[in-house]
Amino acid sequence: MVRKKNYSEEETHDNHERWLVSYADFITLLFAFFVVMYAVSSINEGKYKVLSGSLVNAFKSTTINSDTAPQDALLPEIKNEPRHESVFKVVEAKKIQRVQKQEKMQSMAKNILQVLGPLVSNGKVRVTQTSLGITVEINASVLFSPGEAMLSDHSIETLQAVAHVIKGHDHEIHVEGHTDNMPIHTIFFPSNWELSTARASSVIRLFIENGVNRQRLTAIGYGENRPVDSNDTIDGRMRNRRVAIMIMSNEPDKITEIPVVLN
Repeated sequence: MVRKKNYSEEETHDNHERWLVSYADFITLLFAFFVVMYAVSSINEGKYKVLSGSLVNAFKSTTINSDTAPQDALLPEIKNEPRHESVFKVVEAKKIQRVQKQEKMQSMAKNILQVLGPLVSNGKVRVTQTSLGITVEINASVLFSPGEAMLSDHSIETLQAVAHVIKGHDHEIHVEGHTDNMPIHTIFFPSNWELSTARASSVIRLFIENGVNRQRLTAIGYGENRPVDSNDTIDGRMRNRRVAIMIMSNEPDKITEIPVVLN
């Protein structure tokens, strides 16, 4: 009896040569790529110039020169100033401005030294200059009687001379009052805080009366809390009793931001 062949039981064979199709496609594409590259590199220079000239004329540009490369004709000439040169000019301008400000402060310090020369010589006035500005320290004995905040008659001329120098400038001015550590308790001055603040305010009022812009002025009282010498000696306490006029080097900032009320 003939047995029928069962095809489902036949052994199947995998096609192991399928990768050749993909490889052949890859080789074809690679060949086409090199053909295109060769064609591009072999473009006639004369035809390329003609094509470039046509494009330039179409965009109403100037005619291409035979001595000018195509890319030179197509790309507009850029004459903008290099960015680093602009930054350099800004830095130089700020440097010049800073030097001019320093020279201005030095000139002001020299003028103050000139008008206060005798007091500087006998140690009653000390003028210093730092990056923060000019500080004029005047001993309290030059300006006030002991325990008082009213300017003495002979001090007015001295402060008027200082006001004449500083009123033509726009720098902020802080007037600081300082005392020694000897306690005070009067009707007008319960402590050295009140005395030092009142003395600074007296100097400011005289400056305003002599033409200094009041918006540039600030009165500060430190009491005995910032001594420059020891309070254990008579000479040290005398030096600590002083008024410091600080002419700030920075110009006052203009307030442009609207303040926000905090709840």
